[in-house]
Amino acid sequence: MATFELPSRSVTPDPVAEPQPSTQLQRAIGSLGATAIVVGTIIGSGIFLVPHDVALEVGTVSAVTLVWVVGGALALAGSLSLAELGAATPEAGGIYIYLRDAYDRLPAFLYGWAALLVTDTGSIATLAVAFSIYCSTFFPLTPIERKLVASALIAVLTGVNIAGVRRASTVQVIFTLAKLAGVAIIVGLAFFARRLTPLAPPANYSSPQTTLSSFGVALIGVLWAYHGWHHLAYAAGEVKSPGKTLPRSFLLGALIVIAAYLCANFAYLRVLSLPVIAQDAYQRVAAKTMEILWGPRGAAFVSGLILCSIFGATNGSILGGARGCFAMARDGVFFSRVGRIHPRFHTPHVALLLQGFWAIVLAISGTYEQLYTYVIFTGWIFYAAAVLSVVVMRRKRPGLARPYRVLAYPILPIAFAAAALMIVLNSLLIKPLESGIGLALVLLGIPIYLYWSRASKTDS
Repeated sequence: MATFELPSRSVTPDPVAEPQPSTQLQRAIGSLGATAIVVGTIIGSGIFLVPHDVALEVGTVSAVTLVWVVGGALALAGSLSLAELGAATPEAGGIYIYLRDAYDRLPAFLYGWAALLVTDTGSIATLAVAFSIYCSTFFPLTPIERKLVASALIAVLTGVNIAGVRRASTVQVIFTLAKLAGVAIIVGLAFFARRLTPLAPPANYSSPQTTLSSFGVALIGVLWAYHGWHHLAYAAGEVKSPGKTLPRSFLLGALIVIAAYLCANFAYLRVLSLPVIAQDAYQRVAAKTMEILWGPRGAAFVSGLILCSIFGATNGSILGGARGCFAMARDGVFFSRVGRIHPRFHTPHVALLLQGFWAIVLAISGTYEQLYTYVIFTGWIFYAAAVLSVVVMRRKRPGLARPYRVLAYPILPIAFAAAALMIVLNSLLIKPLESGIGLALVLLGIPIYLYWSRASKTDS
């Protein structure tokens, strides 16, 4: 089994912790596991709920199809750009590493700070809370019991990830295949049902006009459904043959998700019709579709499918997210204990424990909802900068070995960055207060970064 030793320059002890142990992350994730991380982390609950939000904004089936294709194309463009960076610098840490190498450690730290503060941990908390809510379909739970279930999910999957990346990868493969099988069942029942006529729209229904603005609003919801496309990059330091595996898995995973999302939407439209999907009573579009096709058992099936889907997405988010603060610790701008690797399991166990603890705090307190609203738009600033790192690194280090080069360079990374910045500007216009608070929370990381940098220099 091949191993990858992180560069010695990135191992800097802090003044209050013991030195890093000389263990290494192991390359234990193969092509199947890597593809499952892409697919399983992206497909959460979005495809079962977002089609309703899209139907509220665009009024034709062709516009619905286009918005899902555009969202998938953006995710694919971002994925393939990160594949070039990951294949060239296959370290654990993902976007943190690419921002550090292309720009400087400060913007990289601010990304890691935002990810640890809420974007990654808040995403985990969101998924865990959603899991507890859907559990209530089968087992009535009080609010306190829901918080306990959400916390238990985070704790169990954190333990699985500590016990070995191979085990976490196996869990990801199993639940990814299960959720794809579930989507295939919905699609199959919808398309092979006999004498099926889509439900007619209400008499007073007025179809929304598809404009550039409404298309953009619909696209934001679709991009949430595609969220998680970058998580494989976090685990690049543990992927076998990263020069080949990363590009292949990013490409294949994104195409699988796009195909699954389009097929699911066509299945919904086969049963409900677009005007019906836009009605508030049909917000849980997948459950309503299966209820018509299979009765109460169909609705229960969808609830179980969503639980399975959320479970896999939570596992993928936990697997990837911890590698960001792990990389920060290895760079000497965070507690060096967080950069430790378990001597037996060869996983960043302290980083995983820290991430799990904070995600549980957010899930129990409920504050992740407001924090996530504040900070999520800044994530797209970092995504744009990370993808543009492809262009920066081509100029900065032209001699760097690149086992894979992104297709349609530089059009693909520039197009993605332009779209991401449009999303940021739209957020600033629609929610200036929340965006301003989010930016302030991210910039709060600057004094923290300066403290750690000064402490590291003093210690050395």
